[in-house]
Amino acid sequence: MKKKFLYLCFFVFTTLLCHKASAQQIDSVMAAYQEQFPKEKIHIHFDRSIYNKSETIWYKVYILSGGELSTLSKNVYVEWYDTTGKMLYQTVAPLFQSTAKGSFDVPANYTGNFLHVKAYTRWMLNDDAAFLYERDLAVNNPAPAQKKMPAAMKTRLELFPEGGTLVQGLNTRVAFKATNQFGVPVRIKALLQNDKGKTLDTLKVKHDGMGLFSLLSHANESYKIGWTDEYGNKGITPIPIEKQEGSSLAVSTTNDKALVKVERTANVPDNFKQVHLLVHMNQQLFYKVALNMMEKTLLNAQIPIDEMPTGILQFSLFTSDWLPIAERIVFVNNHLHEFNVKFSTPIIGLEKRARNIIEVLVNDTAFTNMSVAVTDASVVPPDKHTIFSDFLLSDDIRGKVYNPAYYFTSDADSITSKLDLVMMTNGWRRFDWDKIKAAPMPSLKYPHETDYLKLTGKVYGVKGSLARIPLQLNFILRGKDSSTQLIFVPVEKDGSFEQKGLFFYDTVRAFYSFNGKEKLSDVMQVQVENGLLRQFPKSMKLGPSQMQNDSLASLKLQYFFAEQEKLRKLKAAATLQEVTVKAKIKDPLKVMDEKYASGLFSGGDGYSFDLTDDKSIIGAMDVLGYLQGKVAGLMITGSGPQASLSWRGGSPDLYLNEMRSDISMVQSTPVTDIAYIKVFRPPFFGSAGGGSGGAIAIYTKKGGDSRRSDANSRGMESTILGGYSRFKEFYSPSYEKSSDSFDPDVRTTLYWNPYVLTNKKSPRVKLEFYNNDISKKLQVVLEGVNGEGKMIRITRLLE
Repeated sequence: MKKKFLYLCFFVFTTLLCHKASAQQIDSVMAAYQEQFPKEKIHIHFDRSIYNKSETIWYKVYILSGGELSTLSKNVYVEWYDTTGKMLYQTVAPLFQSTAKGSFDVPANYTGNFLHVKAYTRWMLNDDAAFLYERDLAVNNPAPAQKKMPAAMKTRLELFPEGGTLVQGLNTRVAFKATNQFGVPVRIKALLQNDKGKTLDTLKVKHDGMGLFSLLSHANESYKIGWTDEYGNKGITPIPIEKQEGSSLAVSTTNDKALVKVERTANVPDNFKQVHLLVHMNQQLFYKVALNMMEKTLLNAQIPIDEMPTGILQFSLFTSDWLPIAERIVFVNNHLHEFNVKFSTPIIGLEKRARNIIEVLVNDTAFTNMSVAVTDASVVPPDKHTIFSDFLLSDDIRGKVYNPAYYFTSDADSITSKLDLVMMTNGWRRFDWDKIKAAPMPSLKYPHETDYLKLTGKVYGVKGSLARIPLQLNFILRGKDSSTQLIFVPVEKDGSFEQKGLFFYDTVRAFYSFNGKEKLSDVMQVQVENGLLRQFPKSMKLGPSQMQNDSLASLKLQYFFAEQEKLRKLKAAATLQEVTVKAKIKDPLKVMDEKYASGLFSGGDGYSFDLTDDKSIIGAMDVLGYLQGKVAGLMITGSGPQASLSWRGGSPDLYLNEMRSDISMVQSTPVTDIAYIKVFRPPFFGSAGGGSGGAIAIYTKKGGDSRRSDANSRGMESTILGGYSRFKEFYSPSYEKSSDSFDPDVRTTLYWNPYVLTNKKSPRVKLEFYNNDISKKLQVVLEGVNGEGKMIRITRLLE
């Protein structure tokens, strides 16, 4: 956006006085909020929106701040709750380019009809809890037999005067919203009446229980709405006239302008005759204007919005002494939030186990970070939440919006007018203007998480002469796979210690002792933590879900579930026979991985090569030359110290026996000495910089390696230290060679890829997957962000 746009004075039809210097307080505090307390927002792309029990939920977390990728946090926390509000599981994952991947297995014995998901960063806990990410996911469970009659539907009718209040004598638009006790919209028929029983207007629901009417209130007269809902219930809702005198604010929009109307009653205090209007978005002030209403009771203004970013634009009206009068929010959508993606499907295979290819092309200089889900189209009802609706609407507004994705399906006037009803019937109010005026900065209980894992804690008992002696703790971190890390951490005079730069999954046992003073472990207590937010099992109060399951999708899911159950029973029987007859042979590459790789290098997404019995190494001059013919896109230019490595538009990190290495060292290692190679697709979290270019891990052949010394044999104290949650990797079978040699394929999600990455050098990605045995129509959903914080969502049907 052009800088000059931020400072435009908007044109008005009547008198305006530009505000000079008397309101610097609110200006400076708003600027401080924007700079020091930026807000983070979360969107989660789930592979679908409804699941059977025993299925895996795959997901990708995206985090933005002020329309850009967030640099505030390194970790994201996700909690899973059942229908009673009891927490089932909680995870923490590292962020790469403001994103993280994860998975959750729906319990096999789960009886609820939905799961509640809550996600946040440590920094987000400083904000109002209303702005944390929360979502319900449907679980396809047959409804239990009713032991009692379901509760009768109760309708609630809420009224929302434009600007916030009704002022006697001013004609004001009033929005209304009718919902039942579960938050689901209700259709009503209603009449606006005065206290004499005269009907002033007939009210009609325009969309999802919402509608609009105008009211000009008079002295000594009261008003009410009599209504009948779709269930046949009747009710009366009084309309409170809150003020006898004051001002009102009305805003409407065209494609390029916001039309503002400020009106006051004839009799108002003097501070209502010089008023201020602030126009702001994402804590950024765009306009600040003083309006002179000494002689006029009505002022109109036009504000250009055609170059504004997409999002919720707020208008706040104040008296001359900065008391808040009225507020109004509108939605601006100039499509400046999107980037372009060319999406094609050169091969579509809908037969049993047929091959499919998707190609994604991004002609942009900014890198992109996207996720793709391919599912059976008959089990995925239209998604009510998308990356657009979460980041641009739901995350910025108080109250739950029913089916927010609907408002981004079209730019038609019929939809934009309904979106304006959402603006009028939901509170925004991130700012408490009374506190802003008093100018205190909010207290922060939760600082940024600018690091991944770390060793942090305190030594108790450091006092007297010990406080003057330099102390150092020796740590040995041992993972479940027997991988070890040796770390030396100095202890401060107050007993505290901290070592940043750690990264591990699951749990490790942390052995520790005092360097050169082992006996101190007997007289001192050491508290060790991982630096993450402490998480404890908890419960939360949940109301019934607002979701209404699609009956056709449920029927198809039940069919999938029945087929999956048959497959499980067949496998159980086959396994029983195998145990009594023969042993199952491990995959040779898996054996090599277990023998050589450890910690973050074990498992993972990429290529593996066993060189111990590979005769093709004879023709390779070095290990990189060997890989160049086997890893598509791997390019080596130059030789010796001047050589450079490029793969998929980035430069992969090199590791020799899991120690960071360089090209010259790797090239000097004889190929005949190498046993095993792993090439990790980006991102590789084992790299200090996040591994945006992936990594290549090279392992030399082992001889008669002696066993690593056992920390227990040294008599060291130890404790269990938690790390990042370990998630499952999505398995996508390949039927390239044979489609008949596998078990029955009844996958509901056919393909899930949480990291589809492009950049200027590598703008194209080809994705390949195979159909299952059942599906005849597939749905593809691609979502993502680029380096500038712009978004994309593409939905395609393959049929």
